[in-house]
Amino acid sequence: MVAVHFSFVKLNRGLLVCLWLFGTISLSCAARYGASRQKLEVKKHLNRLNKPAVKTIQSPDGDIIDCVPISKQPAFDHPFLKDHKIQMRPSYHPEGLFDDNKASAKPKETKETHIPQLWHRYGKCSEGTIPMRRTKEDDVLRASSVKRYGKKKHKTVPIPKSAEPDLINQNGHQHAIAYVEGDKYYGAKATLNVWEPKIQHANEFSLSQIWLLGGSFGQDLNSIEAGWQVSPDLYGDNNTRLFTYWTSDAYQATGCYNLLCSGFIQINSDIAMGASISPVSGYRNSQYDISILIWKDPKEGHWWMQFGNGYVLGYWPSFLFSYLTESASMIEWGGEVVNSQSGGHHTWTQMGSGHFPEEGFSKASYFRNIQVVDSSNNLKAPKRMGTFTEKSNCYDVQTGSNDDWGHFFYYGGPGKNKNCP
Repeated sequence: MVAVHFSFVKLNRGLLVCLWLFGTISLSCAARYGASRQKLEVKKHLNRLNKPAVKTIQSPDGDIIDCVPISKQPAFDHPFLKDHKIQMRPSYHPEGLFDDNKASAKPKETKETHIPQLWHRYGKCSEGTIPMRRTKEDDVLRASSVKRYGKKKHKTVPIPKSAEPDLINQNGHQHAIAYVEGDKYYGAKATLNVWEPKIQHANEFSLSQIWLLGGSFGQDLNSIEAGWQVSPDLYGDNNTRLFTYWTSDAYQATGCYNLLCSGFIQINSDIAMGASISPVSGYRNSQYDISILIWKDPKEGHWWMQFGNGYVLGYWPSFLFSYLTESASMIEWGGEVVNSQSGGHHTWTQMGSGHFPEEGFSKASYFRNIQVVDSSNNLKAPKRMGTFTEKSNCYDVQTGSNDDWGHFFYYGGPGKNKNCP
């Protein structure tokens, strides 16, 4: 009979079974235990994220949309929101420069009506519920860990001014943006055309968004973000999707995409965060726009988001932030990609349309009618708007202004090319 010796250490039951059977913890047994533990963690996380639904809708792109009672959404897992009374409408709405229904410079070629999400073809959620894209096991397993699922990597905000060299090419993230700074900003708005950029590697992404920033670019950065993105790693496909993001500590521990953690409170029953947008713009073809407005309610202090002409989606409670409790100190609009530098070469992951800004309308991607919200809750044209890109031979940005589009810029590019090896 083989004597089995136990040391007095705290062991999980699974490892104790390995010891009892084999006298030592074999690699295969430990691997089985590790896989079993991961599966349990994933299951627990899915149970936290996927709330009980009153109705389920199958989207043609494979998504499952759950209609969840508004009071059961993930936001209310936050201990500070336990007794929160949902604000069903903002106290104030910014007064703007541009009528959302105003014809653009290319009225016959630009579609300004609401862009539907694919799941709308098979149903809608009723009042009193919110649509939530169901998280699947494969979604979580693609992440580096259960804890990091739905989170961006550290240091992914473009730093326009000269900074320390190691911050310029931040973990392979590259940008082409316009920005304003040096004032107090209480919101931002823009209309941007939607594309479906090609992605080289599954761990790369391409997005176009608005950033509202407060604090420094160190460990205390506050950020609220919204736009469209293509992210195979996050969603498991190459569809263009509406997204939001927030963080109060420079992407370290707080915040997440969409509703993948407690924070953002959704009130809208029509639009699902993370769901596919369709149709998208075509090269030398019809252009499809979305409008995004983020602003601070001067009465309650929450940051609200509106999508399109009238879809007020919900709000980020003010307590989530430190610097953004009062105002933003910088606003950025533009594109971002991940360049994983595979094989020592620049990625050919596209930003925007995948074409450089000088190609212009119906070929390049754009932001138009760019505005900021001032302390009087009015939308105003930005002053002293600058531009920034790490490598203009890969992705570039060009600004302009006219009566129809106000302040605008074209941006983007193909990534790897003869001038961007």
